[in-house]
Amino acid sequence: MPSIFKFIVGFLKDEEGVTAIEYGLIAALIAVVIIVSAALVGNRLDCVFNHIANCLTNAGCGALNCGGGAGA
Repeated sequence: MPSIFKFIVGFLKDEEGVTAIEYGLIAALIAVVIIVSAALVGNRLDCVFNHIANCLTNAGCGALNCGGGAGA
């Protein structure tokens, strides 16, 4: 019975895997931040490109009001 107790106490005191777990959690957090920021920037870029496309389409018809342009 004492050897099982020593094994359990030794297992609880062992800290070798803690660093790897910490690095894994930090990497996961960084990945989440990158994914969220890429999604937000991607949506904003989509809006910008759609706005530019609409301005170019309307420019062919002689429309000057393109949201902040010379005719706004």
